[in-house]
Amino acid sequence: MKTKVILMALFVGCASMTNAQDGDVLTNKNGATILPAAGDWALGFDAAPILNYAGNMLNGNTMNSMGASWDNGLNAISGKYFKDANTAYRGSLRIGMSSVSNDNLYGGANGDSLTNNTTSSSNNIVLGGGLEKRRGHGRLQGYYGGEMLIGLGGSKDTYTYAEAVDSNYVGSRDLVVNNSSVFSLGIRGVIGVEYFILPKISLGAEYRWGLSFASQGQGSVDYDQWNGTAVETGTANTGGSSVFGIDTDNNGGAIRLMFHF
Repeated sequence: MKTKVILMALFVGCASMTNAQDGDVLTNKNGATILPAAGDWALGFDAAPILNYAGNMLNGNTMNSMGASWDNGLNAISGKYFKDANTAYRGSLRIGMSSVSNDNLYGGANGDSLTNNTTSSSNNIVLGGGLEKRRGHGRLQGYYGGEMLIGLGGSKDTYTYAEAVDSNYVGSRDLVVNNSSVFSLGIRGVIGVEYFILPKISLGAEYRWGLSFASQGQGSVDYDQWNGTAVETGTANTGGSSVFGIDTDNNGGAIRLMFHF
């Protein structure tokens, strides 16, 4: 409720501060241009953490942590470049790589402190582009368009053991798990609306509908085991998979904060 009140206050306050127009250019009383123009760039964020913080900043420490979030489920940075006031190019980019190493300490048969290690690495790349057309009246702007997204990712787990396999160890154990690469492709239409609460700063919501496809190749698992007389190593293949769908996304109606500069 507090969030809604603050939003309404922002809208009313901003509307009272501006309404001077110079031709087709909407400006505030200080002459600052409100709407994006040719050559402008824009960057978008999920507005929910900011709205939660503002709406709960006076109630102690409940839901007033800013947090970290993105305006899409791909963790990609999204932005726009305005060709003109009514046309914008859309872009998305993510280049993610990680490596995590964990040591597991345990007591050996002789009471020694031994360490097993697990190292996990992964990569995620998302590249997208599209076009949107815009129209509206005053601060309220609607837009529609389309975009294509391409993604590539994969992961690998490596296990190192302090003790070798022998007759005291029954069963096999993983040495390297290669989860193979995942390729994804999405083609979707977009429709959305923005309200410019301040010059070049807007709150908006967007819905998307389209086709999605993802394919994961066959992976592999390297292992070792005691075969009854000696240590045996081998490789087992894991199956691949593919997914195809046609659907909408962003059904939660997330609010997005856009900065234009």
